[in-house]
Amino acid sequence: MVIASMRLFLFGRVPRWYLGFAAGFFLLVCLLPGLASHLATVQNAPRPIYNGHPGQRQVALACNVFWGEEYLPSMLDALDRAGVKATFFIGGSWAKRHPGLVQELAARGHELGNHTYSHPHPNSIGLAQNKDQILRTEKLVEELTGVKTTLYAPPYGEFNAVVLTAAAELGYTTIMWSIDTIDWKRPPAETILERVLGKLHNGAIILMHPTEPTAQALPELLFRIQGKGYTIKPVSAIIQ
Repeated sequence: MVIASMRLFLFGRVPRWYLGFAAGFFLLVCLLPGLASHLATVQNAPRPIYNGHPGQRQVALACNVFWGEEYLPSMLDALDRAGVKATFFIGGSWAKRHPGLVQELAARGHELGNHTYSHPHPNSIGLAQNKDQILRTEKLVEELTGVKTTLYAPPYGEFNAVVLTAAAELGYTTIMWSIDTIDWKRPPAETILERVLGKLHNGAIILMHPTEPTAQALPELLFRIQGKGYTIKPVSAIIQ
């Protein structure tokens, strides 16, 4: 079509717009397969999970641990009293300093996830570095507890295609959250209760950290969540 149009144009038999149209059509035909392939890649790219099944009245506590070890014992006692198992995303360098606490988390039946080794900004490092951060923590946690982590919580809640690909290629599911306590700012315990209970929903993943106000709020928080008819399970259980 394009060649015939060029011949016609050279002999002055067609307007210029027709040749432009034909050339555009030719380019579209050439580029369409590549565009379709790109769209398929985007659609099949790994994605983070923000919440569990919306049709089931259950929630999960996701606790990122890179500091706050002094508050973990009281938090663990509160979880035991309520009969609740949480998911603790472990920082590797923290685990190296506190191996006994990592072992206690596992011994009490809590789920262990991966929170990188040195808490970098994941978007600022490459694929190999992201993988190394995950693998170093995975190896350490497995050596300490016999548990191989499969859930990944990127620091700062930060991710891009490289971060998600790195986790997925290592067999990890990237976990985000749907309710944020923002407890790292050390608000009053009452504020943590309000933030969680005011947004509670089926399949909620509730992000927290081991802080003093979190430890203070946790017994009442567990009581009131269960009082509303929710079952509290590890993250892996509500996203299945």
